Formats: sequence, C-alpha cells, structure tokens
Amino acid sequence: MNNLIGILGGMGPGATVDAMQKLINNTPANKDQDHIPTIAVSIPDIPDIPDIPDRTQCILNHGASPLDKMVQYLKILENAGAECIIIPCNTAHFWFDELKKRTHVEMISIIDTTCQLIKQQHLHAVGLLATTATCKAKIYQDNLSALGIACQIPDDTAQQAVMESIYAYKAGRIADAHRLLTPVRDRLLDAGVEKLILGCTELPLILQQDMASAPEHYIDATDALIKKTVEWYFAHSPRHPHHQGTPHHPIAA
Repeated sequence: MNNLIGILGGMGPGATVDAMQKLINNTPANKDQDHIPTIAVSIPDIPDIPDIPDRTQCILNHGASPLDKMVQYLKILENAGAECIIIPCNTAHFWFDELKKRTHVEMISIIDTTCQLIKQQHLHAVGLLATTATCKAKIYQDNLSALGIACQIPDDTAQQAVMESIYAYKAGRIADAHRLLTPVRDRLLDAGVEKLILGCTELPLILQQDMASAPEHYIDATDALIKKTVEWYFAHSPRHPHHQGTPHHPIAA
C-alpha cells in the first residue's frame, strides 16, 4: 500500500487514539477514500508479547528498558508495509535514534518537529510540561538550546504534580488530572514564558477545554507531529498535486 503510515502506540492508548483522531482532522478529505492509510500498534499487554515497560521508570530508576519491545512492535508495522512510522509518546523518543537504526523506513520525530515549529513561530522562551524523564533527559531542552530558545521546566514539587496528573488521567481520574496540572501550568505562564509545550501526549487530553479557550498559550506536540506526518504523506503521494480536499476541523487543537 503506497505511503502507509504506521503508528507505534500504546504509550498510552488514549494518546494513540488522540493521534489518530488528529490525523483524520488534519487530512484534506472529501470522502473516505481521501484519508491517509494508517496502521497502528497499541498493545498494552497480550499473551506472548508483554507490555512495553514504563519509559519514565527506565530513564530515572534504571528499570526495564522498553527498547526491545518497541523494536518488536516497530517490526510489526514494518512487516505490515508501513513506509513512515511515528510514535505519539514524547518520552519514548529518548530511544528514537536507536529505533531509527532498527528500521528501513522513514520515521518522524515528535521532538524535532515540535522544536522546529517553535523556531518557525519566532519564540524565545517556552515552558515545558512533560514527564519527569523527558525533563531530566533534556530531550527538549538540548534541542531548543541548539536553536537559541530558552526552555523552563517546573520545580521538583510542581513536576511531581505533573506526574500525578498524567497517571491520574491514565487511571481514568480526569478531573483529578486537570486539578493537579492547572496550577503548574499557571505558574509557568506567570513566570513569563511565551508558550507551553505539551510534551507528553496525555497533556492535550487533560487540557483539552483549556486549549480550546486559550490556544495561544500552547504548543501541542502531538498536533505538530501529525501535521508533519500529513505533510510527509502528501509530499510522497501521487495524489498530492491534484488533491483539493479541505481539512476536517480538529476536535482538540
């Protein structure tokens, strides 16, 4: 299948669905057949293929590495015919270079894409809401520093609240997740950052209503990744020069 997009998901499942919905929303389409062919792997836990170990625990506490499992799922997508693979999980990009070495197909980085978007918007100082592992590994900070962009992260106490918010959302406690996250968000905005990177794919789900009412405050990394993926698809699609559809309006920006 030409230009099949593969999504290495399950980190978490809700974020995978959000990425797929954004792919639909951002695709110029007038009918079903205009949409981008996609295959997703979202396997939290099935027999003979154990779940992907927690990325944060691995990076911070030397827990089990998720690399081998991610490679295994990557091969499922590759063998199914995927020609471009994306991973809607920021922390998993700690292993992005290693994953790229294990596949023969194109991969698009959520980190590189988001940082380039920030550069294109001529921002000079941003805040980062992400997992503790993403913050500690400086996955965003190092990339942004190379572009001359300052990146502020929460202090340790606030960062703990971010993690509690993320895990609350994963557990289905959506109101608790929002309650824990908003004070941290407000503190960073009050500190003078121009925008906040939502650098964990659960965060746009937690802040969905806030983003709708004040989109100018946020950089949604998932949305940036999906828009770059749509761009890649049509740049490599024979339909591209003649395709005249209009994008669906995103449900969550």
